[in-house]
Amino acid sequence: MNANLLDQVRTAVETTGRHLADAFTGQHDLTTWDEVVAAIAAADQRSLSVLRPLLEQARPQAGWVEDELEEGPLPDGEWWLTDPVEGAINYVHGIDEWAVTATLVRDNQPVLTVVHLPLAQVTYTAVAGEGAYLNGRRLTVSGKSELRGAFVATGQASPRETAETWEKIGRSLTAMMGVSGVTRASVPPTLLLVQLAAGRLDVFWQHSSVRSGLLAGALLVAEAGGTVSDLDGRAWSLDSTGFLASTPKIHAEAVATLSRLG
Repeated sequence: MNANLLDQVRTAVETTGRHLADAFTGQHDLTTWDEVVAAIAAADQRSLSVLRPLLEQARPQAGWVEDELEEGPLPDGEWWLTDPVEGAINYVHGIDEWAVTATLVRDNQPVLTVVHLPLAQVTYTAVAGEGAYLNGRRLTVSGKSELRGAFVATGQASPRETAETWEKIGRSLTAMMGVSGVTRASVPPTLLLVQLAAGRLDVFWQHSSVRSGLLAGALLVAEAGGTVSDLDGRAWSLDSTGFLASTPKIHAEAVATLSRLG
């Protein structure tokens, strides 16, 4: 992968992050769901007005994924998959856990990603086959060797979840609480996966597979030496209905816990 392209994408994402941070107040006056939805749409548009032209200039031959909440495979070829405000629900409620992400996908495989957290002033990058980095420092997943002592996390993939998925999330949380160290349930998934890539978190799983929340983190975790699969331990792809990422030594235990839940 051309190093110049990574520099261009990093510049695009960091520039967009500064643009969003300028409008971030750390508080809100939202009172209804309709107001929340409108605020998220406005934040996304503010981000995309900067991010999209810069990415299209950097890689004009790549297509653009319009719906960040879509699931399933993409057509062959190159695509820009972004989350213009990853953690938009946090952003509009004044919570500082949000980011800007951009991932170049080629034939349904992530080949380059940049995740920028503007308020923390940190940027995660990965290129397939070239490692994962945090502000230029190479990342490695933790050496945790047993699930009993693991810090594990999950979250809701999107507001479009079904009652069946909510029920699975509840059962899997209960199961993991019984066998792990500490559990966390939060959004967005990318900000949990970057912690796993950085060696701070040990397991992340999710029911359903919204592309924009998983592809960036999947590449970062894999390039940091982690294991990425579906919930049954098979190779993960955009066809998969579940997602699991972990440090290698406890992956089998995590699969054994989650796969039996159906």
